[in-house]
Order: sequence, then structure tokens, then C-alpha cells
Amino acid sequence: MTATAPPGGQLWSRCGGCATLLYRKRLSRNLDVCPECGTHARLGAPERLRQLVDPGSFVPLPDRPADVDPIDFVDLLPYPHRLSAARAATGLAEAVLCGTATVGGHRAALAVMDFRFLGGSLGAAVGELITRTAERALDERVPLVLVTASGGARMQEGALSLMQMATVSQAVAALREAGVLTVSILTDPTYGGVAASFATNTDLVLAEAGARMGFAGPRVIRQVTGRALPEGFQTADFLLRHGQVDMVVPRRVLRGRLASVLAAARAGRPPAAPPGPASPPAGGPARRT
Repeated sequence: MTATAPPGGQLWSRCGGCATLLYRKRLSRNLDVCPECGTHARLGAPERLRQLVDPGSFVPLPDRPADVDPIDFVDLLPYPHRLSAARAATGLAEAVLCGTATVGGHRAALAVMDFRFLGGSLGAAVGELITRTAERALDERVPLVLVTASGGARMQEGALSLMQMATVSQAVAALREAGVLTVSILTDPTYGGVAASFATNTDLVLAEAGARMGFAGPRVIRQVTGRALPEGFQTADFLLRHGQVDMVVPRRVLRGRLASVLAAARAGRPPAAPPGPASPPAGGPARRT
């Protein structure tokens, strides 16, 4: 299982893949990819943005959706308490960071999910923020980049969370119909309703090396079917071989690859139509004297 990148204050980190003890600064310089075995540690949304976009270019969406608790959900704790705890632990208002930025000088709208926040679950606020980001991309005619990391729909919000799959997918479809590029970057893990909807509904689907994607996890599938699963099931390379993603990209080249895609999209736009000839005056064409 891929380990989560530890806080920057720690001096040493243990790789979740090979269990090697690594000097934290060395791991940071390698973008939280183990230099011994290549395991990609999970990243929070702020760190993901720092690695992807041009320095100082990210401008977050100005507004924040209201909190919802439609079914007064309580397990060991009431849902509002879990939200407060997630906010305190991550420093984020919700499980996604949305805004505009440039990547290699090319402008885009981005929605970056954070698995640390309630498993990156898709709730009403998350769906609304991603939808607003897609609408901004459509208004400004800039590509939309979705970076997914999620366990699926947010169970604490009941059916409202399931509705977000359709809401976001519809916003992405509007961009595709308008000829505006949409790109999905699958990171580990991307599961449930997110995987089944907008994460795989874009023009281009990239998968970070080591990412896993599926509707249900392997253990659940084995329990339901009673069958052994193929080797590498749901991993990025397996998904590529079976046509579920367009390419698998190591983290060290992800920013460059995304910049190249955005550059190609920009170059492929049809030029603006030149202004037509000026209309003659109301009294007919001017006469030479």
C-alpha cells in the first residue's frame, strides 16, 4: 500500500513500499517518490499543487459552499464534528482545492482532491466546488484539470452525495461539447463514485505511476465473486493495458507532461475569425466626388 507523505518537520520517513528508512529532505527533493523502489507516497492537495503549477500562479476560488448535514448523520461522532476534525488536521475547508493557475505558462482551471480529508469523499460541497471550477473553465475557455484522490461518495450525506456524480459529470460534458479540453489525473486511490463518473469522463485520462482505481476495492470484489483477481488488478499499469487510461506518468515528469498537453490544446485552437468588412452607412455606399 502506498504511504502518505509525512509532515515536513519529520527528519526520517519509512517507505510504504520497501520499508526503507529515508532522509526526509532527500525524499522531498525526489517529490515524495522512494528513490529505492519508486513507490509514490500520497500527497495532500497543497503539495500536489506546488508540484504541478507555476510558482505563485494559483488563485483559489473566492467562495465556499455552505456546510450541509441533510440526514443528521451520527456514527461514533456527529458529522459536523468529523468535518471540524478534518479541517483542523488538514488546514483545508473541504476535500478539494479549486482555482486557476498556469502550468508551464498555460492557464487552466484545477480541482485537486485530498484523500486526507474524510477519504477525499465526494459530498455536496465538494461536488459544488468542482462544478464551479468547470463553469469557470467554460466561461474563460481554459482547460479543466481534475486531480482525483477519493474513496467515493460521502456516506454521511446520503443520496445528496450520489447526486454529485451526475452534477459534476454534466459540467464536464458541457466543456467537452464546447470543445474545451478536460484532463483527469488519477492518483492513489481513486475509487467508488468518483472513479465511476467524472474521473474517467474527460478527454484525456492520465494515471500517476502506482495509482489504483476501481469502483470497489479488491477485497470487496473477492468476497462478492469468490474468485482470485488478476495480478496487478486496478493498478495504473493494469488499467493502461485494458484501455481504461490513456497513459501512465511518473510523478517526476507529470508537470512537464501536463504542460505539453495544455500547450498542444492551445496550439490546436482555431484562430479567432478576422473582423468582417465595415458596414456601409445607412444611406448606401459612399460615393466618390
